Amino acid sequence: FCVESSTSLPLGQPRQTPEDQHLRLTSLSTMVESDDPPNDESPNDDSASSEQPEITTANGEAEALELEARAIAQAMASADASYVPSPSLLAADEAEPLLSQVDGPSLTSDFIGNPSVYKAKAVPVALRTKFDVPIHVTAGGSVVEYEISTDLYDIGFGVTAEREEGTTNVKDSARVDSHVEPVTGKFLVGSVPCALIFSFDNEYSWFREKKVSYKITVTPPKTENVIKGRRLRAKKALEVVSKDRHDMEERYVIASQKQTELEECIAKLEAELTEKKKSLDVVLKEVGWLEKKTVVREEQIKLLNHRLEKGWDDEKCEV
Repeated sequence: FCVESSTSLPLGQPRQTPEDQHLRLTSLSTMVESDDPPNDESPNDDSASSEQPEITTANGEAEALELEARAIAQAMASADASYVPSPSLLAADEAEPLLSQVDGPSLTSDFIGNPSVYKAKAVPVALRTKFDVPIHVTAGGSVVEYEISTDLYDIGFGVTAEREEGTTNVKDSARVDSHVEPVTGKFLVGSVPCALIFSFDNEYSWFREKKVSYKITVTPPKTENVIKGRRLRAKKALEVVSKDRHDMEERYVIASQKQTELEECIAKLEAELTEKKKSLDVVLKEVGWLEKKTVVREEQIKLLNHRLEKGWDDEKCEV
């Protein structure tokens, strides 16, 4: 699933919605305000330094980053705690596909913690057409940030996430005034592999080509989040496969009993078939013998009738 913020800076507790697996986060600014300590200093305090606004701003930014990191960790934990292996993984003949998804990104030397940036400037989108930017995300817990803008005119913009389970609308497609100010957003990708489709829709325009600029940044998860996520996914996967194995054992007992019954029935039928074949052989021999004898009898009947009607040849000679 994907977690999207209502503003460019997300934070908050994810609301579980298994039906569409799309969790929204509350605004960071709301959480920052609620977590700010009360200010006991008098506004007329002469000891206040002239640098206090800068210090306060720096502290606020640090708190915002800390709260955002906490929100990401909470969202990942919530996602991993509700992890369910897909049907294709459970149906696989090998154990590796499931373990690969549970393990997530490797933490060895090939694990790259640096963000991946996809950007372009003034990409033309012809009238009555649509332009898509697909980005594949393989590391669960990655944070995706985007900023888009257009020259002179608005454009339709939306984001969808395509996974094995189906397609989720991360941001519903709608016309945005990206020519007035850039459109920004940030969301968390939980379920992977996932193909994010950033769509720029100009199909409604009959007269104008649009020029789109975009910058999309995919930041992989922090090491500590990966480690925690592995354990949560492993526990959930263990619950699922353990239950599945228990169900399989029950089915195996039933299937084995049915197999024994059918084998016994087949053995009985095969024994009966053997006896029937023996009886058939006897009958076939009798049929063959009767057919031969019937031919003989028909010939005998014919010759006897001839003698009775015409007489015997030797008797004619005596007369």
